[in-house]
Amino acid sequence: MSTGATYSFLDVTASIVGPGLACVLGNEAGNSEEGISIEMQADKNNMTVGADGAWMHSLHASSAGSVTVRLLKTSPYNAILMAAYNAQRISSALWGKNVFTLTQGNADDNIVCVGCAFIRQSNLVYATDGGVNTWAFHSGKVTGFLGAYS
Repeated sequence: MSTGATYSFLDVTASIVGPGLACVLGNEAGNSEEGISIEMQADKNNMTVGADGAWMHSLHASSAGSVTVRLLKTSPYNAILMAAYNAQRISSALWGKNVFTLTQGNADDNIVCVGCAFIRQSNLVYATDGGVNTWAFHSGKVTGFLGAYS
């Protein structure tokens, strides 16, 4: 096993594709320091303990989760995401059809999120300093794997 490794957001590529939408969201998209996060919606397991101390594990089938992309206020991708949000919210035939992919090349991480729908439009803040626009999506299924640093 290697004892040293290097991580850099420079190695992160991400994209989202859906009705009226195809754009990159990884390195060089104007991400804020907080970057991109992918979270599972619920625990994969529930443990029930009986009165006598016996236990039972329940494996849950859901692989639903969420994707959050944080862009600097000046990123041109905010306009693309806002236009897609406005277009997709017009019809349920367009809603929840986005696919988000993320790879981190140095580690061979590969994540795919399908059935993505905007949770809401980004909150808008106008202040002394430019801020961050946060775009969040629910995903029907999050799959992938984390590679190993070499």
